[in-house]
Amino acid sequence: MNDNGSGSGSGSGNAIRVVPDQAEWRAGFEERVLAGYRAAGCPEPLARALLERALKGIDDWTVATDGAGWIAVGVSEDNGAAVGRIHDLTAPGAVAREWAERWCAEQGAQRVEVRLTGADNAAAARFAGYLVRGQNRMRTVAERPELPPGLAVRRLTEEEYPGWYAGEEAAYVADIVRAGALTPEQARTKSDEDFARHLPQGYLTPGHAFYALEAEGQVIGTGWVNHGFLPGVTFGFSLEVYEEHRGKGYGRAAMAVGEWAARQGGDGALMFNVFGGNEVAMGLYEATGFAVLDEFRSFKL
Repeated sequence: MNDNGSGSGSGSGNAIRVVPDQAEWRAGFEERVLAGYRAAGCPEPLARALLERALKGIDDWTVATDGAGWIAVGVSEDNGAAVGRIHDLTAPGAVAREWAERWCAEQGAQRVEVRLTGADNAAAARFAGYLVRGQNRMRTVAERPELPPGLAVRRLTEEEYPGWYAGEEAAYVADIVRAGALTPEQARTKSDEDFARHLPQGYLTPGHAFYALEAEGQVIGTGWVNHGFLPGVTFGFSLEVYEEHRGKGYGRAAMAVGEWAARQGGDGALMFNVFGGNEVAMGLYEATGFAVLDEFRSFKL
């Protein structure tokens, strides 16, 4: 999303009207999204792959203009609740955002969500009252990343997998609840669905690798990555240091393991998702050079 008011529509003044022909808006929207991903350091194939994800369901969006900019909104279902989404907002002033929120409420939405592309400070300020629910972050990895001294990495065994899986599910549910968007029951449902989608063959799911991180003769954490998640990108579903081993510098070491794993899978970039409320992880990603690709915020109506 971009908040510089650079979009243009026909007419003038502040009256907001829905437009039947979305061609002019769509061309500008796609260019703004691509520009945000390029600014975050994405090579062109990755920027365009991310754009395709951002355009999902676009034909069902409602687009409006006040003559100075654009508003694009939609509603979808999330765990049985109607969720409004502000997909684009370049129309200046508070009236445009209020119109978008009111439109979502009129469609039965209980909350409204927005996706901000890249480090868009102007848009972030405009949605300052919205809670940060999560971020996608990415960085290019070193050509030959080295594991930190004293840290060993091995593949998780198939016998270890069930215990690892149970711990990952519990941690994922806790992350979702902490982010504040879902109830514990809804979070458990989402967790079951997400794990079934990402790991349909469990330990043997193609493209996925599971690691144990060892230091001083004991397992201090685990890793789960998906190679080829997007063009040239390994997605780090989890690089966890166990709580009793935190505060010893292993967090940065785990990031190095992620880079190493990405190269093991033939990829040149590493991507993570971090939930809102996890300030420690956000701080670590910021300190280790992971740029924000998308930030997701929400507001209860």
